[in-house]
Amino acid sequence: MSMTAAHPAALPPSGTGFRVYHPALPEVCPRDPARMALAADADGRCEIFTWNAATGTARQVTDSPHGTLHCALDAEARVWWFAEDRSGLGLWYFQDFEGGARQPGLTGLPPGFPHGLAVSDAGTVAIGLGDGRGMTVHLGRPGGPARQVWTVDGQARLAGISPSGGLLALSGAAGSDRAVTLLTCSGAVLNQLSGHHGRLWALGFAPSPAGTELLLVQEHHDHYRLATWRPGSGLLPQDWCRFDTEITARWYPAGRRVLIRQDRHGRSTLAAADLDRRTLTPVPSPPGTLLDAAPHQGGEVHYLWTDTATPPRMRSTAGTRLPELATLPAPTPGRHRELWTPGPDGPVHTLLSTPDPTTGRRPPLVFLVHGGPADHDRDAYDPEVHSLVASGFAVARVNYRGSTGYGPRWRTAYGAGVGLTQVADLVAVRADLLRRGLARADAIGLWGTSWGGYLALLALGTRPDLWQAGVAVKPVADCAAAYRTGTPALRALDERLFGGTPDAVPERYARSSPLHYAAEVRAPLLVIAATLDAKCPPGQVRSYLDALRQAGAAHESMWLETGHDGYTGAHHVAVLRRAMGFLDQHLRRAPAAHRTPRPSRDGVSGGTGPSGTPGS
Repeated sequence: MSMTAAHPAALPPSGTGFRVYHPALPEVCPRDPARMALAADADGRCEIFTWNAATGTARQVTDSPHGTLHCALDAEARVWWFAEDRSGLGLWYFQDFEGGARQPGLTGLPPGFPHGLAVSDAGTVAIGLGDGRGMTVHLGRPGGPARQVWTVDGQARLAGISPSGGLLALSGAAGSDRAVTLLTCSGAVLNQLSGHHGRLWALGFAPSPAGTELLLVQEHHDHYRLATWRPGSGLLPQDWCRFDTEITARWYPAGRRVLIRQDRHGRSTLAAADLDRRTLTPVPSPPGTLLDAAPHQGGEVHYLWTDTATPPRMRSTAGTRLPELATLPAPTPGRHRELWTPGPDGPVHTLLSTPDPTTGRRPPLVFLVHGGPADHDRDAYDPEVHSLVASGFAVARVNYRGSTGYGPRWRTAYGAGVGLTQVADLVAVRADLLRRGLARADAIGLWGTSWGGYLALLALGTRPDLWQAGVAVKPVADCAAAYRTGTPALRALDERLFGGTPDAVPERYARSSPLHYAAEVRAPLLVIAATLDAKCPPGQVRSYLDALRQAGAAHESMWLETGHDGYTGAHHVAVLRRAMGFLDQHLRRAPAAHRTPRPSRDGVSGGTGPSGTPGS
């Protein structure tokens, strides 16, 4: 979820002075492509709308005080959405495209976390719900009673249901991101697919009812390749269709054709793969980033495009009328470039944005550290970049080791230890910017959310003399405590990164924990955390804040009555204002003032205004 300023658009305008957008295309009804559903702005909240491309009209479906994000549209033109509370627990509901009564997706279900929704051509709905420990798959007719068919401990996700409704595909159901499980609708395991050398995940069944074919992506040594599966044939790697960086793909509505989107070095490209002819054909798109792309009837492709200077735009290769997104009334300010810094595992890629020069003095610089770690910064519009540059800051976005978009070896390069490897890359880029005369050593700050907040805290503690301010939003502050109280998916990630649990390798968790270095923090620090955060739990943040207080470290804190993610513009703006004010105060002052201890200041707030938080 992201945020931008208000601007007239085809969807109902916000009255709050800011709007939100979800970086995903509208869902399209398979039998009536003019009917669509999407998450969009409603008075500064993210809610679900229908969109009729034939008439250019929109209708708001949901109205939640906390916003609504997840939606789908099935072949019968039923609009589906996941109604959740602030902690993320909820249930699926649906309504006819034109309106009417809200109905439960399936009856008799307890609230849970969304782990997938799929509706077959035969009208069977499959729902995956998590409880914080594992995931259960339920089947039934829309609005009818639920039948439990499969339960698995740990992380897992429902990836699809076959058109006939006879088979289900689950990614991670064997307790590994290297496995995909095929189930019959009675709950019997039909097949267990393994990636062996790397990750394997399912992308859905082909829409043709004539056969049953599942599309997958397989990580294999130093590349990614498409793979398919059919009953009786097993996993069939499409080795001719391989890429050096991450891909995702979707079936075209007819034939054995697939639209592939590749993320590479902060940008995106599209290609159409014909599985029968074994050909790969580029699909033209503008330079920049494609946040989403989907094929439709007649070979039409919808895509959501952006670059650093341009907010996202929905486009169609056939000219279909798509809803307009919230846009800015003027071009994004500043100048945008990229640079590569030599490193031990290859060059580190940085996207650098600088304000238009007004004086000869270089502006203060903020490292805006992305989360993940399996994510990357893109040549894409970012409201935090826009706000910082418009306020006179330069912004460096570093795709450190562990980031996606640079190949499997880069994603798994943690030679100096978890977190410490990434901090080393931030430090190397900082030195490179100084050598190039693009930054001032006395005015450099850090700002990160989630894993990015973790890296900000770790950098402030392990290299305290390099930074003049830091902002950490919903961070991991104690790796062992976060493991013990976090979600199954994050526990599995930690075990993979650290090579075991905190009980098995306690020294690795301690060495990579910001808590271990809290007494070394010298720069003023703002920590923003959430009381309902399941991904970066509040207890481990409180322990870190206690350690800062005991060390006499200058810091401020802000407690939010939200979960880890947020769907309202007010949340984004509140945190943006607090962080911007903090960085402005500490990065524009004289260097000596940065080392003057200040008493800690804590803030506890809820509701609207300063209680909000951006998604991550």
